Amino acid sequence: MPRLFTGLAVPPEIADALRVFRGGLPGARWIEPGDYHVTLRFLGDVEIPVAEDVLEALAEMRLRATLTVTLDGLGIFGGDRPRALYASVAPSPDLIDLQAEQERLVRRAGVEPERRKFTPHVTLARLRRDASPEAVAMYLSQGPAFASLTFTADRVTLFSAKESTGGGPYLAEAEFPFV
Repeated sequence: MPRLFTGLAVPPEIADALRVFRGGLPGARWIEPGDYHVTLRFLGDVEIPVAEDVLEALAEMRLRATLTVTLDGLGIFGGDRPRALYASVAPSPDLIDLQAEQERLVRRAGVEPERRKFTPHVTLARLRRDASPEAVAMYLSQGPAFASLTFTADRVTLFSAKESTGGGPYLAEAEFPFV
C-alpha cells in the first residue's frame, strides 16, 4: 500500500533559506531540504485501487491562478510533548480554498475525512521523545530570527512516502498544474 499525501513543493531557494534553522536542537531528526513541502491532505496508507481513484479525482481539480505562499515564523506541534518543529505558513483564503478542494476530491475517491484542523506548515524536524519542552523553548527563543519567506506555487503534487517514522524521502508521483 502506498503512503500518499498532496502538497505544495517548496522551491530550492526557499529550502536553502530554511537551512539556517537546522541543528542546535537536541532530539531533532531534521528533514532533508529537498523534501520540504506544505501538506494539503495526508491520505495515509491506501490500497492501490483507492490510489488510482485519487489520481482520477485530482485530475479534476479546477483551474486556478498561482498561489502566493508566505512562511512567517517557527512553531511546534505537541505542546508539552513536542513532536515536530515547523515553519508556519500564513493561511491565505486561496490556500484554504485549495486545501478544502483537496479534501473534497480525495473524499470523493473514497478516502476517510480528515479529522484534524488544517494548519499549513513546512515540517523542518521531527522531535524524538528526548526533545524536552525546555530545550525546544530555548531553541525557539535563542535561534536565528525568522524573516518571512515567500514563494509562488503553481501546482499540487501527489507525493508518496516510505513506510517509516516520517520525514522522507518523498517521491513526486503526479503533478496537477493550476493553469
